[in-house]
Amino acid sequence: MFTGIVEEIGVVKNVKRGAKSMTFTISGSVVLDNMKIGDSVAVNGVCLTVTGCSNYRSSVVGSGFSTVNGASGGTFVVDVVQETLDRSSIRKFVVGTRVNLERAMPVNGRFGGHIVQGHIDGTGTITKVQRNGDSVLYSIRAADSVIKYIVEKGSITVDGISLTVSKVERDSFGISIIPHTMISTVLAERKTGDTVNLETDVIGKYVERLLGKNQ
Repeated sequence: MFTGIVEEIGVVKNVKRGAKSMTFTISGSVVLDNMKIGDSVAVNGVCLTVTGCSNYRSSVVGSGFSTVNGASGGTFVVDVVQETLDRSSIRKFVVGTRVNLERAMPVNGRFGGHIVQGHIDGTGTITKVQRNGDSVLYSIRAADSVIKYIVEKGSITVDGISLTVSKVERDSFGISIIPHTMISTVLAERKTGDTVNLETDVIGKYVERLLGKNQ
């Protein structure tokens, strides 16, 4: 489980394409602290299993924000199957792509965001980016299957970032981004027409399922 609080920005260092899968090597620093094969890491909000990693051990204690440029830290490897490629924007990753990274939440960690599984519901398309004082407003178009679970003032995960929904319309929703989030994630690099990964709050899905069972 994750919280949607991005720990650092990583960089895709290598991409290997298979017949129905892709393998990525990603550089990092904070997330590599005590990382081992089999661990889960959220890459732009997608929960992936580490299949290889360098022996780098960070001196950072606990979580914190860091950016990397490939000159320091180490790398880890993740394999992505066809279903995940079909449901997310990961298939568009190339060498040099900057990505949001978060390790699975420790039992004794602070729950700063909301319940994030790393199971993408679908992708959305940014339709508008507008500065509003110190904040930046994004409008994102999404399919009905995603929009139905989004509520105003509720939580939404966009590329692995836990955000508050500012408005909901028939086929889109809005989010307002504070300066800290802009500099701590890759969201600042997103522009109109870009694709983002979306995960809605899991609570709504369980409620819908339970209500359906009782009908």
